[in-house]
Amino acid sequence: MATSLSLAPKPAAVAVAAAAAAIPRLVPSSSIDMSALSPPPPLVSVSRSMVAKHKAVVVMGATGTGKTRLAVDLALQFGGEVINADKLQLHRGLDVATNKATADERAGVPHHLIGVAHPDEEFTAADFRRAASRAAAAVAARGALPIIAGGSNSYIEELVDGDRRAFRDRYDCCFLWVDVQLPVLHGFVGRRVDDMCGRGMVAEIEAAFDPDRTDYSRGVWRAIGVPELDAYLRSCAAAGGEEERARLLANAIEDIKANTRRLSCRQRAKIVRLDRLWRIRRVDATEAFRRRGGAANEAWERHVAAPSIDTVRSFLHGEFTTAAETTAAPVPPPPLLPMFALAAAGAGV
Repeated sequence: MATSLSLAPKPAAVAVAAAAAAIPRLVPSSSIDMSALSPPPPLVSVSRSMVAKHKAVVVMGATGTGKTRLAVDLALQFGGEVINADKLQLHRGLDVATNKATADERAGVPHHLIGVAHPDEEFTAADFRRAASRAAAAVAARGALPIIAGGSNSYIEELVDGDRRAFRDRYDCCFLWVDVQLPVLHGFVGRRVDDMCGRGMVAEIEAAFDPDRTDYSRGVWRAIGVPELDAYLRSCAAAGGEEERARLLANAIEDIKANTRRLSCRQRAKIVRLDRLWRIRRVDATEAFRRRGGAANEAWERHVAAPSIDTVRSFLHGEFTTAAETTAAPVPPPPLLPMFALAAAGAGV
């Protein structure tokens, strides 16, 4: 979780589109053997207090790490439905800029809380907690597995621990963290920005451009790409020609990439903090992001989908305890890269 404007694409945007055409889109895993599935375990457990609880899975990770892809893999395997936990995708509009999953990427899995709020609406963490709690209850009532997935960690924290931990009283939670080494992730998100430009992000933001809008702190307008391209669109009026406009667009796209890298660092740092509070299972997806094409999909199956499916299967069968029931310290994640290494990787922080 806009005024329509018909503007011709800028030459630089066309060039970006051509350069991005070779970048593959991550799609849900296709090698899950549905015929080999054992009968699903009951999605209800009994806690030590003898109060029946439903099961829920939470998929976390920095921007671009494949959270939606893993959520869809798990939903296909275990009969789940995905509940969006991305604060920008909650809003209608700017589908490319907010990177909403396409119909192909959703693979027929029901998705909830996508495009439910007005573009200008302030949808708070408390609003999300209430909406996600209702969605999870509806999913569980259908006998399906609620899978909460998204990068807005403050919203996930509010859902899990807010309102006197009411969600924890109703659900046993399995937390999965899709992690990618930062230098590798930063290279990928740069290519993804190019891919988004090739899929029409510049034209999409151009169509929604309002020269009277100056506040980018609310609603969908907080999306990375909107303020950067706003500055470009305002500068175009004073630009001397096509060459100058192309230079301004290239600068705006570089700003988008740098700000996305900064966002990934902040999101990862927040998950590291939450890992001290919850029992989070870290899944290292780095190898899948180092590779391209079919090799990347094979690495995803081996290093991300398969171990995550095993973890969730064990969780559903009650073969390991959840954060609410254990005092054992989780295995710590690898430390954050030192700042000089981030700078060398182009982190911009």
